[in-house]
Amino acid sequence: MRWLVKPKPDLDAVQALAKELNISEVVAYLLVQRGITNFDTAKQFFRPDWHHLHDPFLMKDMDVAVDRLQQAIDKNEIIMVFGDYDVDGTSAVAMLAHYLQRKKLEVISYIPDRYAEGYGLSQQGIDKAVSERVKLLFTLDCGIKSVDLIAYANQKGIDVIVCDHHNPGEQLPDAHAVLDPKRSDCNYPFDELCGCGVVFKLIQAHASTLGIEVQELQPYLDLVATASAADIVSIIGENRTLTYFGMQVYQQSPRPGLMALLGDRKQSAISLTDLVFRVAPRINAAGRMKHGTYAVDLLLSESIEEATNRAKEIEGFNENRKALDREITQQALVQIEESEQTNNASTVVYDPNWHKGVIGIVASRLIETHYKPTVVFSSSGDVLTASARSVRGFDLYAALSECQDYMIQFGGHKYAAGLTIRPEQYVGFCKRFEKVVSKLIQPEQKERTLLIDMEIPITKITPKFFRILNQMAPFGPGNMRPVLLSKRVKDRGYAKLVGSDKTHLKCSFVAGNQSINAIGFDLGNALEVIQSSESDIAYVVDENEWNGETSLQLILKAIK
Repeated sequence: MRWLVKPKPDLDAVQALAKELNISEVVAYLLVQRGITNFDTAKQFFRPDWHHLHDPFLMKDMDVAVDRLQQAIDKNEIIMVFGDYDVDGTSAVAMLAHYLQRKKLEVISYIPDRYAEGYGLSQQGIDKAVSERVKLLFTLDCGIKSVDLIAYANQKGIDVIVCDHHNPGEQLPDAHAVLDPKRSDCNYPFDELCGCGVVFKLIQAHASTLGIEVQELQPYLDLVATASAADIVSIIGENRTLTYFGMQVYQQSPRPGLMALLGDRKQSAISLTDLVFRVAPRINAAGRMKHGTYAVDLLLSESIEEATNRAKEIEGFNENRKALDREITQQALVQIEESEQTNNASTVVYDPNWHKGVIGIVASRLIETHYKPTVVFSSSGDVLTASARSVRGFDLYAALSECQDYMIQFGGHKYAAGLTIRPEQYVGFCKRFEKVVSKLIQPEQKERTLLIDMEIPITKITPKFFRILNQMAPFGPGNMRPVLLSKRVKDRGYAKLVGSDKTHLKCSFVAGNQSINAIGFDLGNALEVIQSSESDIAYVVDENEWNGETSLQLILKAIK
């Protein structure tokens, strides 16, 4: 792993900000790195406000979508909300369904079967809408590339409103309205919303026409925060504001379904990390292992008792998911070796029997061992479907765009995508993808890199420093928890291996007249380094709660 310390910000700007805000130069350093250089930008960063949200009507077609929604309300039409089976899609479906049901509308929530229907809008879903006399259908977190299927819906007399955040194709669907801040003719000021975020903007827009202030919609933002965390969107700009208020809901009164997923917690504070590693995998497990409707039903649960029962069921799905992705990952690693791909610029593996619901996770697991853009294929009827994942800095979507002639369809983001090909296209796709990645990937993208914000003496890590640091939350892409570097630190002699398999490292470093505890997950192989000499450590600062007592703790990222 390469350690890369970020460029130092302008010292004069750091000193000026430290003086203006009456803060230490260390904190000012971290802020200037993030583009916060004066009182006004600092105030907006530390104190997100409702007025920081953009006018939803700045989004292309929003006025058309709101007018059509109000028409449906006035005529008491039956509405279908159709969403993707992942966290973003199911959260969006739960949110819009709840909002519309409060308008006394009959709402049909529809999540496609991952295996029978695949990703995105499906003919089965449209046919279901026809049979239920639906006149208005919303596609949530999908639909931007469903040109033919939306034309089919139009033929059946159904108006479609697309609420998506993925990159559009060459042709926009002929929907009644298309809400997607990434469409080229949309001048909305922020284009990094998740799908659930786009749906929230629709609700905000419609509510505003009824005289409802956006603050009254805050109870929905726990869903937006969850979807934003799971979809790994940048936690900057409008996303930061939405997530900030969403985390407030989590701390105060999250919906029963999310409370049930969090379970018994020893820590009082809930972070985006909890959403990424505890909440999101369980919601996803429903769609991966069974059906996304289980997640929607959980998120719409009105009592903690109902939610707890549904969460237990989903926990079972998640345990099955974990066992399956471990098994398939091992099989894929063997295939990489046997197919002599270890020296390739990319990784592409395929087995017709691999469970389609976990191949995205497997792709991420493979990158942990073979750090390169990765595509994992499985069979789905008479076609092959794949999940693709990328490495830091490499634009996976752009690479796949150069392989379009080998694909039936594809979609996604810079770092994650899905695609479908015919079996006879597999060999050609592998060759093309390898050629494209070899051409586009940069030397620095071939090696795992640890980005370090700044070097700091370990004696600077104090409770006061942590309190100020924690005010920079919510942390996420674009505003990651600062990674700090301290050189020549010395263990107090208590270093040891912990965990059931003894793969984790627990130690304590001398910090002036005090000490500070540290934990390094999967860093057990560094025990001898810690014990034998002074070390350089890269870490983030956190708190540890144990037996009712709270203390500072370093979460070690790397040791040398």
